[in-house]
Amino acid sequence: MQRLLKTVLLGLGILTSTVFISCSVTRNYNPDQKFSREELAEDYSLLRKMLETKHPSLYWYTPKDSMDHYFDNGKKQITDSMTEREFAWKVIAPLLSTIHCGHTSFLMSKGWQKFMKNRIIPTFPLSMKIWNDSMMVVNQRMSSGEIPRGSFIRSINGLMADDIIDTLFQYMSADGYAYNMNYVRLSTSFPYFFRNVFGISENYVINFTDSSGNDHSAELNWFIPKTDSTQSAIRKKKIKRKRTGPKPKKKEWYRNLEYDSGFALMTVNSFTKGQLNNFYRKSFRELRNNGTKNLVIDLRINGGGNINKSVALAKYIKTQPFKVADSAYSISKNFNPLSRNIQKSFLYNLGLIFFSKKQADGNYHFGYWERHLFKPKRKNHFNGKVYVLTNGLTFSAASMFCSIVKGEEHVTITGEETGGGWYGNSGIIIPNTVLPNTKLRVRLPFFRLVQSAHPKVKGSGVQPDWYIGPDWRDVLTGRDTKIEAIKNHILREGISLK
Repeated sequence: MQRLLKTVLLGLGILTSTVFISCSVTRNYNPDQKFSREELAEDYSLLRKMLETKHPSLYWYTPKDSMDHYFDNGKKQITDSMTEREFAWKVIAPLLSTIHCGHTSFLMSKGWQKFMKNRIIPTFPLSMKIWNDSMMVVNQRMSSGEIPRGSFIRSINGLMADDIIDTLFQYMSADGYAYNMNYVRLSTSFPYFFRNVFGISENYVINFTDSSGNDHSAELNWFIPKTDSTQSAIRKKKIKRKRTGPKPKKKEWYRNLEYDSGFALMTVNSFTKGQLNNFYRKSFRELRNNGTKNLVIDLRINGGGNINKSVALAKYIKTQPFKVADSAYSISKNFNPLSRNIQKSFLYNLGLIFFSKKQADGNYHFGYWERHLFKPKRKNHFNGKVYVLTNGLTFSAASMFCSIVKGEEHVTITGEETGGGWYGNSGIIIPNTVLPNTKLRVRLPFFRLVQSAHPKVKGSGVQPDWYIGPDWRDVLTGRDTKIEAIKNHILREGISLK
């Protein structure tokens, strides 16, 4: 582990001198700007004060004495000047991961985001599916094909695969110990996390095992994506294209209803957009008219959103009145005296006057979520069998939905453990804290919500009633084996769609 830490620190230094290939020029921002030790210490002290006085679950998983140790250790890392990126990944990211709150994460500054837009960075040349301690090659971005798809990585530049995964997890936020979400995040964004933690290398020595179990070694160059000259020219000249057909409906991506042999598939990718209440109303009316007996609700990439939209869907599934939370409270009345560093703090502080009230325990409770009893829909209520499909990206309000409907006789949670906490999570209001010097943004959940239907021990995501895990062979073929498994189960039961 000491060798890994030294490699990480070396990698953080390497990234500063990385050559960026620019498609456009961004003014007034210099990614190599060094912030003084005093400026970084000021930002860090503000962040610590914000977390200690406003975060409702700072010590939920990490005891105060341990958290104090992590705070002190993070400050010790500020020994010299740093760039924004160095400060973010060397100091902020590992600190936030110790809180074990998936809603407590950081964003680079708006200046960094604008600078990075349309820029191309040399990066790690492989895309991979990662689970447990396995790293399987899904795609090689280079054309040489030296490492076949389906190969399993054993080491990269001398670092063993399981050590790489373990180290990267120390820079990623998660709800409790529900790390399934981070496996998915690494699978979709491994080059991003790898370069920010270990740095960029022009060459990578990779030891791997092919699909036949034979060991090999290969040396790959970094990957530099090609620019799209046509799109660059369009952006430069600001050409406006005339639409030749109807405007594409983005809402179909957010939610959709379709049919297959024996069941209907309702995909809900967000609880924020897509005119969901109207979609629910029309969809469940259609399901009733069609006599649908089996419904699959796919939440595999639903990262959450509006709790009310999550509850609205549950009303069509639940058979008895239900509550959302046993408790929902903040430890502070508002964001003062730190409001100037909170985006939209005026509106949040104003709303908190009406939404929360101090109780005998000294906390400020959001009584609506604790007391309100939600009643199931009578009209177009779905009484058939329901299969809720989940994985690590099922988070926040989506995992809350799973907790609400889990245990219903006609409901089966299937797939993988959710990334969102089953016992509860911190959120409801999640503004950004803007650090005054580096302008880094840290997401700060303001309320702790303990779910009404929760297990005795906190730390896991919502567990499936029927586990269907990843199969590396099916990952390569692009088959949706989870949907196939549910379909085959329904057909075996002899229930067909009318």
